[in-house]
Amino acid sequence: MLFVVIQLLAIGLIAQTQIYNPNADAKSEIENAVKQAKKENKHVLVQVGGNWCPWCVKLHNYFQTEATVKEVLTSNYIVVKVNYSKENKNLDALKVLENPQRFGFPVLVVLNSNGQRIHTQDSGLLESGDGYDPKKVIGFLKNWTPGALTQTSK
Repeated sequence: MLFVVIQLLAIGLIAQTQIYNPNADAKSEIENAVKQAKKENKHVLVQVGGNWCPWCVKLHNYFQTEATVKEVLTSNYIVVKVNYSKENKNLDALKVLENPQRFGFPVLVVLNSNGQRIHTQDSGLLESGDGYDPKKVIGFLKNWTPGALTQTSK
């Protein structure tokens, strides 16, 4: 019995997802993403969350596995993950982003290629049931692309 318990604990530790890095320098990573976005004519999508947050892990996995979402992200955004946890709340970086943590986690912040915050998205509004709604997620991502913001009305 003890062997089974130890095995289950080991599997749980191995399976623990490490998407967000509590040791990362969030401000520097955002600055580098803005520089890259400027070169590539893209926006920056800052994904704020933590490894402790089930919805943060779901969103990360959704972004990685949904082909249309992944294509919109790759074509239009430089994605940066900012950790928020008891180890590192990254309050300096979040202050620059105008305190998006007030919406809960995960929260998405769109920056233009000059590093200006142009939108903060409460990810709860993108949910449906126990997952994310494809139409809502793709609609959000497409509405904040560089091309969407430069289109002229007819």
